[in-house]
Amino acid sequence: MPVHFCNNRLLLWFSALEEIVVTNLLLYQRIAQQLAEDIRRGVYQPGERVPSVRKMSAQLNVSHATVLQAYANLEDQGLIRARPQSGFYVHQTPALTAPTPDIAKVERPGLVTRASIINQVLTESRREGVFPLGAAVPHVDYLPVRALHQQLAKVTRFHSPRAFSYMFSPGFEPLRRQVAIRMRDAGVVVDPSEVVVTHGCVDALQMSLRVLTKPGDLIAVESPTYYGLLQLADLLGLKVIEIPCDPTTGISLEALQLAANQWPIKALVLTARLSNPLGGTIPEERQRQLLRLAGDYDFQIVEDDIYGELMFEQGPTKALKSHDRDSRVIYCSSFSKTLSPGVRIGWIVAGKYQDEIQRLQTFSTHSACSVTQMAVAAYLENGGYDRHLRHIRQEYRKNLSAFQLAVQQYFPAGTQMTRPKGGFILWVSLPARVNTKDLHVRALQQGISIAPGLIFSNTEQFNHCVRLNCGIPWNREAERALMTLGMLATQLCQEAGGSWEG
Repeated sequence: MPVHFCNNRLLLWFSALEEIVVTNLLLYQRIAQQLAEDIRRGVYQPGERVPSVRKMSAQLNVSHATVLQAYANLEDQGLIRARPQSGFYVHQTPALTAPTPDIAKVERPGLVTRASIINQVLTESRREGVFPLGAAVPHVDYLPVRALHQQLAKVTRFHSPRAFSYMFSPGFEPLRRQVAIRMRDAGVVVDPSEVVVTHGCVDALQMSLRVLTKPGDLIAVESPTYYGLLQLADLLGLKVIEIPCDPTTGISLEALQLAANQWPIKALVLTARLSNPLGGTIPEERQRQLLRLAGDYDFQIVEDDIYGELMFEQGPTKALKSHDRDSRVIYCSSFSKTLSPGVRIGWIVAGKYQDEIQRLQTFSTHSACSVTQMAVAAYLENGGYDRHLRHIRQEYRKNLSAFQLAVQQYFPAGTQMTRPKGGFILWVSLPARVNTKDLHVRALQQGISIAPGLIFSNTEQFNHCVRLNCGIPWNREAERALMTLGMLATQLCQEAGGSWEG
């Protein structure tokens, strides 16, 4: 087990160096290797100072020259940077910044034309045995599997008649009560009777769009957007207009207003907290402006808050629904990103549309699975969920840091990436000449799945981007996968010719 650079453990760490199996490494290389591992594991965060040369030299009992060689090695890897008269610091990862959206160039609305290629890419990425950097699915290590299994066993043992019967809309009352309690943390005060349990968040989204729209209507979505929304729009025969987004502050209200001036938007679907794939969060003042805009142009908002509980700092930014005073927002979420995607438990708070939602649900799915509703309710009632959330937030923060540093180290010059403040997805922008559909094909040949940018838009503007799933443990296999992706991206740059910096 590695010993990190902190306090009195330095000497223990140095002793462990002598036991490293890879004996062909020089001492400075071994020091650099261990510090690099600590940086990727989040022991040192971007912008944080690493131990000074003098301190490292004294406590490890090695020469200044050896430490300087180690630090030079880390500089060559792009992991640390020297600051004159200050020392060495973990290199800040290059953040993806969006220019102020040119609202005069908002794309015209249209029917979804990429549904078939989205389906093709998703099917290819689900092959058995591939390393899962594509789908935004948390690794089983980050799910409370044992606790859920215990609750499932109890439910089937002690409540079997009800557990194996129909559970009609709006769902299991104890579960709806627990959901209402959870929503208070998002700033949303609802009565359990206002909560309708669904088969995950996508089910909630599709029912929302069914009650708000009819074929041929226009909906606005973020750009880039969650590919599932494009699939839904195609299924329902809806036209889509994409509204540009900032990686930090979310949707451009100026572009949205311009679009609303020109076209009759029926509904806006967005994620106000930790959007997918950019990871942006709309500041609360802009959330209030957005609601005023929706009132002025009379369109409804469907809020997908599936990542809201994964914000690293809980409290500062609430859900958009928390500011809704006119039943303008239909709120959708699920436990797929926090408890388990397999339980298929989501919910919807539809306000004045609740009766329509329940009628639609009754004649389609009835409600979610009885057994899982009861098991999830029991898990939430027994406590431990908040502790679980704190744990996975900490793990995802470390993972994102490690992935960002690996992308910085292994990907071609000109690569940029987002700095999300929560969740576990990373949006990477490669040099403009790289088509990530080609990267997707080559990565699959190497046993790695990714989510190429083309599936997140109905346009061509994100073909050089890729979304990476960081909800997997950071280890040597993950690093090898990132190294391979970086090598493949570099090859594509070279084949495209010209500058890599675009």
